[in-house]
Amino acid sequence: MKLSFAEKIKGLFSGRSAESEGLFDDLADALIEGDVGAKLAMELIDQLEASCRKEKVFGQKEISLKLKEALLPCAKAQRLEVQPGKTNVWMLLGVNGVGKTTSAAKIALMQKNSGVQNVVLAASDTFRAAAVDQLMAHGQKLDIRVVAHQMGSDPAAVVYDAAESVKSRGGGLVIADTAGRLHNKENLVRELEKIDRVCASKADEGCYKKLLVLDATTGQNALRQAEVFNEAVGVDALVLTKCDSSAKGGVVFSIGKELSLPAAFVCFGESSGDIELFDPQKYIDLFLGL
Repeated sequence: MKLSFAEKIKGLFSGRSAESEGLFDDLADALIEGDVGAKLAMELIDQLEASCRKEKVFGQKEISLKLKEALLPCAKAQRLEVQPGKTNVWMLLGVNGVGKTTSAAKIALMQKNSGVQNVVLAASDTFRAAAVDQLMAHGQKLDIRVVAHQMGSDPAAVVYDAAESVKSRGGGLVIADTAGRLHNKENLVRELEKIDRVCASKADEGCYKKLLVLDATTGQNALRQAEVFNEAVGVDALVLTKCDSSAKGGVVFSIGKELSLPAAFVCFGESSGDIELFDPQKYIDLFLGL
């Protein structure tokens, strides 16, 4: 995963130090451009400038490390554990086009490869034929079972059947791919509340997680999506997609700071294996080009 934004940050320091006029203003502008958000960017730079002046830190490397130190509390990580012998349900939320279906397959393969028994994909986006077909194709390719119903059927019923199937086999993990029709908040809440109730009732205690899939290239729009979904049904962790050279990725810090939502996974390519656990240290190093 390489964030090209890092090159811009590094370029700001060319021939300059903490004493150079305008450096901190330029850094603030760069952070805003990197999707950190104006309010948080200004807070971070004020903190950084005060710290550098006080501790007489002037060089590029030292300033970058100080900025990393300031960003770390905003980059929260969540490690999701599948409880063996129990019915675990992870519901994927998110608007259309963020990569939910592909992320569901990537997470499923990752869990299968890490030794989780009985991983099942639930095709709960019954509104979009392409989503069901795509998930079925992923399942066939990865040798992961997919539970699907006919188009237009009740998405909660798909999760119900998938969870029952996992339970009957002594436990495992259901990963549910849901619809992302963010036409208005009221409809979103209504659609998600039912499937949320079913997921919560079918999973064993402490084994139900709601993962919000966000496109890392969409900037502050991702923060607004996080606010809506978190308010609607609550979010346990984020899945960041498209974290390649086209992404700036700074929105994760805004979401961490404003909503206290951690990230669990980072997806960065087209292959089924292009997924990693979210590592704040590594993410910030790539973001700042350290």
